[in-house]
Amino acid sequence: MFISSIARATRLLAIALIGGLLSACGGDKPLATVDQVDLQRYTGTWHEIARLPQWFQRGCYDSTATYTLNDDGTMKVVNRCQREDDEPSEAQGTARVVPDSSNAKLKVRFDNWVSKLIPTITEGNYWILALDKDYQTVVIGEPSREYLWILARQPELNDDQYQALVQVADDKGFPVDQLLRNRNLRPEPQ
Repeated sequence: MFISSIARATRLLAIALIGGLLSACGGDKPLATVDQVDLQRYTGTWHEIARLPQWFQRGCYDSTATYTLNDDGTMKVVNRCQREDDEPSEAQGTARVVPDSSNAKLKVRFDNWVSKLIPTITEGNYWILALDKDYQTVVIGEPSREYLWILARQPELNDDQYQALVQVADDKGFPVDQLLRNRNLRPEPQ
């Protein structure tokens, strides 16, 4: 009887582990985007209000993203940030619209030696999850929920606006408790 209990517990544990692995490999929960994006209105400079921590933005503050529409329908992307005691950092890339996404899903590739060598691997998802009707605030993310940015046309948002955008991200399953708010990243004046 004791052995059959161990065998049954082992079987249940194996089933639970396999189920957990299958659900982890089964893909991400669907992530809804906005219905439509007018790329012409989207162009211009956006200020980073908050982000999930990323290695490539370590030490960055006062980050901006500037989008320019290219003749071929792609967008030029220029990301800038300030780093303490350094010149501003800049990364340039290209965004292309994912077909049949009403411009709400973009693939972005930044110009560096790795992306020239293996372009498809270095291309990232850039999904527009929330965008106000006046194109003043936007929430950007991707299906794995590892990347998230809250951007605005102005460098600051009032707390009510900010909390509303955080709530959108939270409702979509992002780990908003890990958000870094840009105004908290600036070094103290000396």
